[in-house]
Order: sequence, then structure tokens, then C-alpha cells
Amino acid sequence: MLYDKNNVIVVNEKDEWLGSMEKLLAHKEGVLHRAFSVFVMNDKNELLLQQRAEGKYHSGGLWSNTCCSHPAPGESTTAAAHRRLQEEMGFDCDIEKIFELRYKSDVGNGLIENEYDHIYIGYHNGAAKLNSSEAKDAKFVGLEELMSWMKKEPQAFTAWFHLAMPRFIDYLTQQEKAA
Repeated sequence: MLYDKNNVIVVNEKDEWLGSMEKLLAHKEGVLHRAFSVFVMNDKNELLLQQRAEGKYHSGGLWSNTCCSHPAPGESTTAAAHRRLQEEMGFDCDIEKIFELRYKSDVGNGLIENEYDHIYIGYHNGAAKLNSSEAKDAKFVGLEELMSWMKKEPQAFTAWFHLAMPRFIDYLTQQEKAA
């Protein structure tokens, strides 16, 4: 099914649908909208990072989680996450929703990310086949190395990644304790 990927789903603070809006306008006006972020791990407990393409409308060249975007009106968040994994990273994998993150952040270029973000985890051991219009680079990084890198060079990472990573680490820690 083809979706209008130029529009985002506008929501309220409970993630209830209010309508749709052109994506760039929603970011210019800072309107709350639905989003998703996928964190893909491998068997070595490394996270697959994506370096955003330089030509992205915001945060170009910055490192972030494996994949993130917005579901289109009429598209489920899970279906959109699978679609964008394939479109951006050239693979798909099983994913599971692990938490939600509500945040608002200035991302430069006069744009504001005001998102109700659905966070997913997936597992994949193969290489990514990057779509160069979406991603400049990708690599698996160990979590300790990643946290050290983020402290040394915070400007190298997207605003939302700084907000999501502590919650993601907490999730992984809870999973380890439960095992």
C-alpha cells in the first residue's frame, strides 16, 4: 500500500490521533506528532548506529539509532518501522516495541522535533545496504564504547538519540536482571 510519506500523524499528549500535517510544516511549527525509533542489536550486544545523510532536512551527518522516522497517516507505527528499516538500511528484522518517549527538541535549521516516539528493538547480524539519500554510514558499536564516544563528542549525535539512549540502556539492564 502506498502512503503519503510527506505527512505526519498529529497527536495529543496521549498519542491519540488528531489529524495529519505536512511533515516539514509540523517541524517548523513544532506540532506534536507520532514517530518511531528502531534500535537494532547484534549477537555481540552491539548497537547498529546510522550516520544520517548530509542532505537530510535536519541533523545531517549526525550519528543516531539504527532507523527513525514517522508513520504516514493510515499506517501503523510497527509497519512504518519495518518499511523504513528496509528503505534506509536495506534489511528488515523482527522488532518489538519496548517503550515510548515524549520529547521536544530544537534540531537546527529553524526546526523542532516535538514527538511521541515509539521505541523498538530488533536483532540483526548482517551488514546494512545503505540508501545513500538516507544514511551516509552505519556501524555496530559496543554500548560502553558508544557511551564514552557520546560523552567525548556529544555534538556528533542527534538530539533525540541523547534522550533515548539512557532509557534504552535502562531497558537492557532490566532485561539482564530478569534473565
